[in-house]
Formats: sequence, C-alpha cells, structure tokens
Amino acid sequence: MNASMQNAAPPQSLLSKGAWLTVALLFVAAALNYLDRMMIATMRDSIVTAIPMTDAQFGLLTSAFLWVYGLLSPFAGYIADRFNKARVITGSLFVWSAVTWLTGRATTFEELLVARALMGISEAFYIPAALALIVDYHRGTTRSLAVGLHLAGTTVGQSLGFIGGLVAEKSGWNNAFLIFGVIGVIYSVFLMFALKEPEKKHSGIQADSGYNAQNIRFGHAIRHLLGKKTFIYLLLFWCLMGIVGWLVMGWLPTYYKDHFQLTQGTAGLYATAYLYPASILGLLAGGFWADRWVKTNAGARILVPMIGLCIAAPCVFVAGHASLLAVAVVLFMGYAFTRMFVDSNLMPVLCMLIDTRYRATGYGVLNMLATIVGGAGIYVAGALRDSQVNLGIMYQFAALCIAICIILLFTIKNIKKHENERKSGS
Repeated sequence: MNASMQNAAPPQSLLSKGAWLTVALLFVAAALNYLDRMMIATMRDSIVTAIPMTDAQFGLLTSAFLWVYGLLSPFAGYIADRFNKARVITGSLFVWSAVTWLTGRATTFEELLVARALMGISEAFYIPAALALIVDYHRGTTRSLAVGLHLAGTTVGQSLGFIGGLVAEKSGWNNAFLIFGVIGVIYSVFLMFALKEPEKKHSGIQADSGYNAQNIRFGHAIRHLLGKKTFIYLLLFWCLMGIVGWLVMGWLPTYYKDHFQLTQGTAGLYATAYLYPASILGLLAGGFWADRWVKTNAGARILVPMIGLCIAAPCVFVAGHASLLAVAVVLFMGYAFTRMFVDSNLMPVLCMLIDTRYRATGYGVLNMLATIVGGAGIYVAGALRDSQVNLGIMYQFAALCIAICIILLFTIKNIKKHENERKSGS
C-alpha cells in the first residue's frame, strides 16, 4: 500500500493515566461555560423589567460578549500553548464564575454590559485550552470520541439554559447568576487539585524534539498557521460552518412559529427539545465512528465530517420547504445529528495539519473568525427578514454553504494525501 491518507493509523496505546477522568472533569466545566453564557437569553423579561432597556440594548449584551470573546480567542489559545493548560482552564473557570456572580449584582444597563464583556474575556480562555489538553491526553484512536464527549457538555449547558428563566420567575433574575456563579467558583477550586497536565512521556507535545514552551511566540504562531494552505482552507470551512450554525439554529424558532403558525413557546420547544439530544448523539457517533475507522484509514477524521455534511445539506434544504411539521422536525434532527460529526473531529483534524506547539492558538483563530462571521450572519439574516425574505430561502443558502464546506474538506484531504506521498518518496 502506498503512502497516502490510507497510511498506518496512529498507535492505540497512547493514553496516560487520567485521560478519561480529564474528559469527565472538563465535561462539567463545559456545561457550566455554556449555561452561564446562555441563560441570560431565557430571562429577558425579568431583566428588562428590573433594568429598563431597549431591544437594541438587550441585544448588545450578547453582541458585546461575542465580540470580545471572538477577538480574544487567538491570544487566549496562545496563552494555553505557552503556559500550563490545566491552570489556564481553572483560572478561566474561576474568573468567569466570579463575573457570573457579579452579573447578579448589577443594577444598571452599563454594569450589565461591562459584566458581559468581562464574561467574554474570561470564557475565551477556556475552549482552546480544554480541547488542546484533551488531545494531549488522547493521541491515538480515542481522540475524536474524547473531543465529542467534551463538546457534549457544551450542548448540555445550552439545553439547561432554561433553568435561568425558571429561577428568574421564582426568585428574581439576580439569584440565577448568583447561584451558578458560586457553583462555578467552588468547582474551579476543586479543579485546581483534580485537573493535571499529562505526564511528559505520554504527551506528544513534550515529546517533540526541541520543544520548549518558552520559545513559543504569538507572532510566530500566527505566521506558521497562516502560512499553511490547509489551515487557510480549514479556516474558510469553519467560517462557513459558523454562518450555517447561527443561521439554522438562531432562526429555527422563528421558522417554526411563522411557517407552521405555532405559539412562541411551542416553537421554542420544537427548536430545542428535539435538536439538542440529536446534537449530543451526533457528537458521540461522529467521534466513535472516526476513532474506529482511523484504525484502518488515517483520513477517517476528515471523511466522517464529509459524509455527515453530505446528509446535513439536503436535510436543511428540504426542511426549509416542508409542508408538514413532523417532516421538518425529523429533517432538522437529521441535520443536527450529522452536522455534529464536524465538531467532534475539528480539533483532531487541526492536529493533523499544524505544528503540535500551536494547537490551542490554531483553534483560537478558528473560534475567532467563526464567532465574528456567525454573528454577522445573524444580523444579515435579520436584515433579510426585515426585507420580507423567506426563511426557506435562507435555509437554501445554508445548504449551499454546507456544499462548499464539503468541497473544502475534500481539498484538505487531497493536499494532505499529496504531502504524505511526497514525504514517503523523499
């Protein structure tokens, strides 16, 4: 067999002690991360009643978070590459939990705005460090499943966002932030003792010849990343996926409400209760399948997302014009399930393409542009809605973006294959 994407799969016995414990610990942290950031949307009426503000001001609370979070992500990733990832994670959790608690003490719009910006700063340091730490532990045929399990925690956190609204109705919006802020601070103290870096002999980064964290420089890391054609294609891919994600999920409740004449509450239920479980199953299935297949095909972690998107695109396209609610729900569940094959394999694919020293920085750059472009996508979709453009047409556009993403993954696969062949022939 010639050297290609079918070359030997990575060794399977590359787990150090605590590899799965680390995933379990970070699952809880990831759930808190998304719960703390998302629950503000579920208590809008309670907040606006206590602190009068316009719809534009309330929207700015989320925009400020996204802008700061996105812009800071590459530097946050660099900090994780440069210093101890476990300490970066626990520090991020402690600070964002403290900010969550402070949010509950806000009495003016300006104080809320500052709190959301601080939340964006502190949470930006979490995801690049967490994913980089997981792939440090999981170097063989458990990598995609480990990443998928961790990201399932973020989906669980999103799905639990309704708790904020319930607490706000029962005892005031402040208490939701105060309670989860305290929980997060306590958990961060626990992680200070429980979360560790992998042993050096098991870490692919530390094992690299000449590796020294002190030599990592932010400018050099960015030049290295942008100098690789495959990373540029992956960057374009993730930006388009950001547009698709925000467009499909962000406007799904509105689509259900308008297209099928549902109440706001019922539309919100259909947009979350069915999709979140499908998304979690998709993360686990995509990770498990890629890890199994990579034992015989080293390109599996690219092929699995490609196959998933080949199913997701027609699901979105047809769902946007479905005349029956049940059909639309099933198709959007199919999209949610197969689209998540991408997320469980994105970090493992990134590890295939770039220097091991810059994994967190690379993910931070991906995160930054996807957040910014995705946020812009929501705004543009809103402007199109104001111009009476049908949401079905927007979902057709989302399907087109997914098709382009498939082509980009295919291009990355071929470039990587040719690189392997050149190395084998040299």
